[in-house]
Amino acid sequence: QVQLVESGGGLVQPGGSLKLSCTASGRTSAIYAMGWFHQAPGKEREFVAAIGWSSNNTYYADSVQGRFTISRDSAKDTMYLQMRSLKPEDTAVYYCATGAYGTSPREYAYWGQGTQVTVSS
Repeated sequence: QVQLVESGGGLVQPGGSLKLSCTASGRTSAIYAMGWFHQAPGKEREFVAAIGWSSNNTYYADSVQGRFTISRDSAKDTMYLQMRSLKPEDTAVYYCATGAYGTSPREYAYWGQGTQVTVSS
């Protein structure tokens, strides 16, 4: 099993930046890909970005392309999400997950507990 812990959420003004971290523990040698998802109140969990753990290939949702950057430090078993030009509609709980480098939550087996990001003036 893999355990995931997110950090870095908070309150930020529109146009601001925030960087999330996700640290993995347990069977980290089995990680193939990791991803970020977010979920706003009353909405389904949505894909944000994914990264191949060995390939370092990345993929983004259209809504965050050009504003968010996903990266990883495999030596630290940590993934990051640098978020810039934040908008109120980015407000959500952000989850990291490990799985198959897809865009569906069903393709990810292990999840963190989530970290709240609120974009508001």
